[in-house]
Order: sequence, then structure tokens, then C-alpha cells
Amino acid sequence: MAHKSKTQRAKASAAKANKKERQEREAIASENVEAAVEETAEESKGGLFKKKEAKPEAKQQTAAAVKKEEKKPKKKRFQFFRDVKAEMKRVTWPSRTDVVRWSGVVVGALVFFGVYVALLDNVIVTPALVALSGLGA
Repeated sequence: MAHKSKTQRAKASAAKANKKERQEREAIASENVEAAVEETAEESKGGLFKKKEAKPEAKQQTAAAVKKEEKKPKKKRFQFFRDVKAEMKRVTWPSRTDVVRWSGVVVGALVFFGVYVALLDNVIVTPALVALSGLGA
């Protein structure tokens, strides 16, 4: 099995940390919601003539905490370009001799197939078409 590079290990570690942090935030948010539900349930049990105490601060705090937790992180504007720059640093670029060698191979293949198609067209296809059209006339 291949070993992971330092970058891959760092990304995996960061992803695990983000997942753990997100789970903790979700747990806190669900606890806040459960606490708010319990408070409203206790208030509703008071009875017909019991005076209800107003606790708007507690409700506002829990609602604010839930809203704050639900907010998505702000997108970074130029993150794409930073990522591209980082990826370009990781690229293994070919040497100058490799580029020249493979460019020669490509040019040679283009010349070979160009000559092949030209000969096929001028030596075989065109005379065959002329012969067929001459037979019909």
C-alpha cells in the first residue's frame, strides 16, 4: 500500500478536525434547542391561574446562539487563486530535454500521418473516383 504524502496527511487531519468541530457545534445547538423546548414545556404546565414569569432574555439568548451556530462561514474571495498557486507548486514539471524530445516525437508523428493521408488520398482514392465516374459516363 502506498504511503500518503505530508500534504495528504495534513488535509486528512484538517478534515477530521473540521468534522469534529462541526459535530460539537451541532451538539451544542441541539442542547440549546432542547433546553428552550423544556423551558416552554415547564411554563405551559403552570396551571390555569398561575402567573407566568416572563423570561424573554433566556429565549433570546438561546435563539441567538442557535442562529449564530447556523450561520455558514464567509466565503473567501480569492481562495481559488491561492489553491491554484499551491497546486502549481506541487506539479512535477518535465525537464527541458524531455520537452524537446517529446515535441520531436509529436512533430514526427504529425509529418508521418500527414504524408500517409496525402498518399492515400492522391494515389488510391482520387484515381478510384475518377475511374468510377468515367465508367458511368
